[in-house]
Amino acid sequence: MTEFDTKQARILALLARYHLDALFLRRVSSFAWATCGADSHINTADSHGVASLLVTPTGRYLVTNNIEAARLEREEELGGQGWEFCVAPWHASQDTIADLTHGLRLGADGPYPGATDLSGELARLRAALTPEEGNRFRELGRSCAEAIDTAIHAVRPGQAEYQIAGLLAQAAESRGVQATVNLVATDERIFNFRHPLPTAKKLERYAMMVLCGRRRGLVCSVTRLVHFGPWPDELRRKAEAVAQVDAVIIHATRPGASLGAIFQRATAAYVPAGFPDEWRLHHQGGLAGYEPREVVVTPDSNHTVSVGQAFAWNPSIAGTKSEDTILVGENGNEVLTAISGWPTVTVKVRGQTLERPAILEST
Repeated sequence: MTEFDTKQARILALLARYHLDALFLRRVSSFAWATCGADSHINTADSHGVASLLVTPTGRYLVTNNIEAARLEREEELGGQGWEFCVAPWHASQDTIADLTHGLRLGADGPYPGATDLSGELARLRAALTPEEGNRFRELGRSCAEAIDTAIHAVRPGQAEYQIAGLLAQAAESRGVQATVNLVATDERIFNFRHPLPTAKKLERYAMMVLCGRRRGLVCSVTRLVHFGPWPDELRRKAEAVAQVDAVIIHATRPGASLGAIFQRATAAYVPAGFPDEWRLHHQGGLAGYEPREVVVTPDSNHTVSVGQAFAWNPSIAGTKSEDTILVGENGNEVLTAISGWPTVTVKVRGQTLERPAILEST
């Protein structure tokens, strides 16, 4: 089957499992997944797009207004997928979904009046990547790696965090990647905050960039850090420790492993590294797909790793962090956001050698 046919089959199987008549998808991530990469967003701050989808065993409907219909049909080429366009004037009452679903048992990709919330199931479906999605993830990973590498090499002491964020945004967007998450911290702010929104503070010696980049719905996550001048010994100890933890997690992310078991290995890895409680201060990452994290791993996560899934792990210790997006293969894991020539920390885990990104030292 084609990628589109595979996804339609999965939707119908989901409806059958929950004894439902129709599935309503309005999240930008769900829309992109079900259409094999079409874009329904206008405002990047809104998780719901300007078009939604309704799938039943006998029909496929795309609901939007007259502002959006032409672009979705022509540029996103959705007319060729067999969607029946239900187009209302932008100024009219938007009750099309209510009309289409009257009397039906409805499921949805989030809370919706009268519908069964299938957000958890849809997250897992979005994370079950097809080979075509795996290839698109590879292309996206290369673009995100190039963007953050270009941006971080343009960073200089004296720049404000706003300016540094601008460098990252420009490098990403110029490569056709939406910087949906663009976090920047410098100096002491890296030690104080796990999710540092950029500020007017000026860089002295140490900067961190965090990018979640989106293209055709898929999202890659990557973090890199740069230090001007020699590292302090304590920072070097932390950087080597977080690289060790990250390597342990990546090594454990193999087909058949449960996410709960991976989480246990991750938290245990902080102990010999000398930072036993740091995992409590930030999540460790999880399944990637059409959201930065389709599933954030917790101690009771019962999902099992499968070949072809993507993961973005992000262990952190105050002042440093290690984050890349990986693709699980039959014979090993592929780091999608690896940067050629970037300095690395070599880590051995159960006889296997892994390279994790070090802090870039600049002059």
